[in-house]
Amino acid sequence: MRILITNDDGIDADGLAVLERVAHAMSDDVWTVAPETDQSGLSHSLTLSSPLRLRRLGDKRFAVRGTPTDCVIMAVRKVMDGLPDLVLSGINAGQNICEDVSYSGTVAGAMEGMMLGIRSIALSQAFAPGSDREALWNTAEAHAPAVIEKLAGFPLPPGHLLNVNFPAVEADAVAGIAVTRQGKLDYSLGIEERRDGRGFPYFWLKFGRQVGPDVAESDIAALQAGMISVTPLQLDLTAESLRGQLADALR
Repeated sequence: MRILITNDDGIDADGLAVLERVAHAMSDDVWTVAPETDQSGLSHSLTLSSPLRLRRLGDKRFAVRGTPTDCVIMAVRKVMDGLPDLVLSGINAGQNICEDVSYSGTVAGAMEGMMLGIRSIALSQAFAPGSDREALWNTAEAHAPAVIEKLAGFPLPPGHLLNVNFPAVEADAVAGIAVTRQGKLDYSLGIEERRDGRGFPYFWLKFGRQVGPDVAESDIAALQAGMISVTPLQLDLTAESLRGQLADALR
């Protein structure tokens, strides 16, 4: 099996190293094409107004000065001598669940693979509760091989990808695997104003997230229960439930 790996945390990220070890244990044909720097939160963006720079780091290992989407396109159209059988994006430092899926560069890397007709899986490791962004990489590394093996053989229809999140518990405390839907978070995006050394203002986007209303069988509920969450996603954003109503309103 030929595997392509990318991520959004950058080529030097700890989670990428974990995923490379997992992939190399599964296959002897593993390619890594990942962003030169952290691209978190850039979602499915493309670099259109500046050139892409490609840096070879070793055998089948490259860094791209661009987004996760750029990396997958560069891998398939330029770097590799044929399509991969599987795209793995991650392992992200921090969970990618609920509405965060729409911001996630990790999910976007898998989405681009899916759009190119390749089976694609996004993987993320939740931070330990109360920690300063401490990811329990041992949990993801212990459980990812079996999860990926099962998902690689699942008859996934075109236009779909899989989003996997590992819970913030030790590897031997994982309570199982749940097939989930996207949950709900309450957002309070704000702007934090600061001053530079010359007194001029600059601004940071500031996230405030709280668990929203309960959603049955959701990704966030699975993580809270110490379970691995596997969510099937699709690119088609059509709101089918509104099509008939809109057609009536426009007559």
